[in-house]
Amino acid sequence: MLSVAGKNTQVWDLGGATVLPGFVDCHTHLVSYGIQLYGANLRKTTSLSEIQSVLRKQAEKTPLGAWVLGYGWDQERLDEPRFPNRHDLDAVISDRPAFITRVCEHIGVANSAALQIANITTRTTPPAGGVIDHDDTGEPTGVLRENAMGLVSSHMPALEGAELRTAISLAVHKAVSAGLTSVHCIVDDPEHVRTLQSMNLAGELHARIYVLIPDEWLGPAGEIGVSTGFGNEMLRIQAIKVFTDGSLGARTAALESPYSDSPDERGVLIHSQDQLNSIVESASRRGFQVAIHAIGDHAISMALTAIENARHLVPECDKLRHRIEHVSVLNPDLIKRIKRARVIASVQPHFISSDVWVPARVGRERAKFVYPLRSLLGSGATVVGGSDCPVEPIDPLEGISAAVTSATSDYGERIGAQAAVELFTKKAAYATHEEKLRGTIREGKMADLVVLDRDPLEVPLGKIGEIRVLSTVVGGRIVYSSKRFQTMKTSNGRGRLARRHS
Repeated sequence: MLSVAGKNTQVWDLGGATVLPGFVDCHTHLVSYGIQLYGANLRKTTSLSEIQSVLRKQAEKTPLGAWVLGYGWDQERLDEPRFPNRHDLDAVISDRPAFITRVCEHIGVANSAALQIANITTRTTPPAGGVIDHDDTGEPTGVLRENAMGLVSSHMPALEGAELRTAISLAVHKAVSAGLTSVHCIVDDPEHVRTLQSMNLAGELHARIYVLIPDEWLGPAGEIGVSTGFGNEMLRIQAIKVFTDGSLGARTAALESPYSDSPDERGVLIHSQDQLNSIVESASRRGFQVAIHAIGDHAISMALTAIENARHLVPECDKLRHRIEHVSVLNPDLIKRIKRARVIASVQPHFISSDVWVPARVGRERAKFVYPLRSLLGSGATVVGGSDCPVEPIDPLEGISAAVTSATSDYGERIGAQAAVELFTKKAAYATHEEKLRGTIREGKMADLVVLDRDPLEVPLGKIGEIRVLSTVVGGRIVYSSKRFQTMKTSNGRGRLARRHS
């Protein structure tokens, strides 16, 4: 590198720091994450009274009459492990609508004012793929599952204009400061795409954004010729996002057999097999990669069937590199099918750290194949990593740490540090058809780099999460630098170069 440095080239003496390919997060809700930064953070609450306290404080700083929103509660962490309900919310917010969502974003709770605005009563029929919970008297409890959440969220005022732009900027800054140079971003609002495009044209996107659009947009997008790869190097359309089920924590993931801790439940299916087959075939014919959300073993089997069906009907299907997102509850046969169908398994290792209730939820036998990272990699399947932020932290080093340390004897599997790093670098580049452009540090590839204060392949495994990002470089442009990195700058065209990992 020094051989091509000119007199004006900036050179940093990294003093033993480590340079890696820039990290890639293959599964985020980045815009939603930015929007959530405006609401009440309930992630650390451990009791219903604490949830109420946080919401009360949020209401005090929310303009009179405006919605009070909260995100991130998890009933498994509460001293009384149950879902909040409308009565819990009414006790602190009765003069305006309030809506809070579970950490998985697959369950929401509305207060009475919000239910009234959405006209949800004892007679309301939930939409397909949605559930409205009722109490013993038949009254809505305020708990809305999966698609039923839309009955309320459709009435909530959306962030737009300067506020939305600020929210996205905040989220992107969090991403690049964590060492991310590329982010796969799931969207469900056209305004979010318009704002991303506006920011891109203005040079305000400091990370590469790969947009995953909902399957409802497949028809209009296909009609105008938009497909995977549409866009430029900073913002592009990547895939069609399709839901098949919900989440394991909310017991809405679709299982082959009932939940061990709730024998009457097997989860919620969003589409029938025929519907899913049709969506995947249609996307394939239009040149779209599909990213199918499937957590339960039944949902994963359905997703594989849909992809296998498309492979028989659409000759170009294999080139699209279809994906299944989460692939949480597996078994040996499903793992073999994933490899045989050449499907990308998009995993979120930090789930292993968070989902301590897995053995109770699915029983000890099934738990052995929940988040089986080693078995997936050992099968020869292509596995890529992500966070599912804001469900989990956006920091890829936390995901890498979870992949190598968090598995227990009951569920999850550990992998080596090299393999874990590759989930967020080399393998991730394959998911966007860019293995020749990114993912490793080689001559001719894009200069997407992250500078770390320590080498994740050399520190003790339990210390990986403590590694700090010193700088993030996207396309040769520094988009984040820590105070320590700024002191390393030299201008004499000479200096030590850090170790490089490919």
